[in-house]
Parts: sequence; C-alpha cells; structure tokens
Amino acid sequence: MSSKEKPYILLVAELIYSEVYRLKKTNSDFSNINAIEAFIGSDIYKKIGSGKFHDELLKKLEKNNFIDQKTKKKVPEETIRLLHIQKDLTVKQLIQFPELYYAKSHFPLEISQRAFDHLWRMCESYELWCKETKQLNLILLNIID
Repeated sequence: MSSKEKPYILLVAELIYSEVYRLKKTNSDFSNINAIEAFIGSDIYKKIGSGKFHDELLKKLEKNNFIDQKTKKKVPEETIRLLHIQKDLTVKQLIQFPELYYAKSHFPLEISQRAFDHLWRMCESYELWCKETKQLNLILLNIID
C-alpha cells in the first residue's frame, strides 16, 4: 500500500485505538485487555455503539457534498455504503444493555464478550493498516505481535 491516506472506514478504529491507548497509558498496570474492558461503557464507546459517530461523519460528508476536505476529491459511493454497513455492524456488536458486563459469576456475558471481540478486531485492523503503510510509530498497543 503506497498511500498513507487513512481510509474513512478506519476512522472509528483509530478513535477506539487512541482511546484504548489513552486508558492504558493513564493506568500503568493495565494490559490491553484491561484497557479495552475499561473502554466499554465510556462516553466514546456509547457514541460509537449508538451509531452517533457514524451519523455525524456521514452528515459532515453530506454537508460537503461528499467532497473530502483534505484531498478535495469526491468520496466514492462505495465508501459511503461501507460506512453505513460498518455503522450497522458496530451498533449490533456494541449493543448496550445496562449492568450486563459481568454476571454474578464474574465471567463476561456473551453480549459483552462480543463487544470486547469487536473492539479488539478494530484495534487489530488499525495496527495492520499502520504496518501496511509503514507507519510503525503509530503502533502503540502491539496487538498484532
């Protein structure tokens, strides 16, 4: 991959990754797992899980007639379609029910495990893109190693 231009589809992954890293850095004893678990239920998690993140992104693109403000190029319809699919999938994976993270047994419920797995895959995707574009300085959690 020669271009270091970040695809729109990675914007949510970058946000998740950055916040997980911030939580890990703030809590020096946190592992990547602890940081992702701490991310679940945060305001950013709720914004992403409710679909508001994608709604705002799509509204901003629409307001600009789907012209990327950095490149001044039209965002392809396929990208817009993929953002809608990503939103739907993310809302389903990060479905929010109050007080459902741990059961009495202290094992994560299936719905929480699904959210955790989705967040982990998003972080992996971001690191893989960083590796493919040779931006190794952006890899901070070392999830893919």
